[in-house]
Amino acid sequence: MPEFIFASEVADLLPPALRGRPVVVAVAPHQSAKHAIEALGVPHTEIGAVAVNGQKRPISTRLAAGDRVEVFPRAPAAAVPGGETPRFIADAHLGRLARYLRFAGIDTLWKNAWDDAELVAIAVGERRVALTCDRALLMHRTLREGCYLRSRQPLAQLAAVARRYALELGAPQASRCLECNAVPRPVGKAEIAAELLPRTLAAFDEFWRCPGCARIYWRGSHWQRMRTALATAVRAPPATSSSNAA
Repeated sequence: MPEFIFASEVADLLPPALRGRPVVVAVAPHQSAKHAIEALGVPHTEIGAVAVNGQKRPISTRLAAGDRVEVFPRAPAAAVPGGETPRFIADAHLGRLARYLRFAGIDTLWKNAWDDAELVAIAVGERRVALTCDRALLMHRTLREGCYLRSRQPLAQLAAVARRYALELGAPQASRCLECNAVPRPVGKAEIAAELLPRTLAAFDEFWRCPGCARIYWRGSHWQRMRTALATAVRAPPATSSSNAA
């Protein structure tokens, strides 16, 4: 039977009884390393490399009895000046994370009505990174890019996504609509005066309207709170392995 050695960064995704030691399991002749690793609870999206008997191999490699399989995590992306920022799609439970990412100007789809198959189809069709706390979703065969979030706290999730994909949360770029993900456009104060409370009109001069859902934005207290939240996420230290992965 093959022996699996998991790096500490992914070992927390194993059942608790299998952590911290080599794992020996039976593998059918037709099964690949991917099948065996995912059967142990580690989605392929969390794997950076696999070595079989000391040699790097594709995750699709078929295994033989006695093979020693080392499983390594994905390395965080390096920031590339002027590089393309990943686009995301968040599952139904990550609405607050999606709003934070949109506020940072990062293209993020979210809808609480999608089932797993719909979300995966959109992720694959639009080449988006699927964000989720559901490991089963990340094990869909066709899914290429995904990120398992160990924390259930939105700001910790934001910090984890920012580290993994080298996102510059404080970059001076236009925020996206928190509701529909479109990019709001400047709108004249007189044009929207009838839609706002008098105190809002008196206190602010700059406004933006979303071309997708017509929501109006201004830099009030909610904008300040969101900006502070992003700054908190930027300063957050890397999280340690959590029991949420059990």
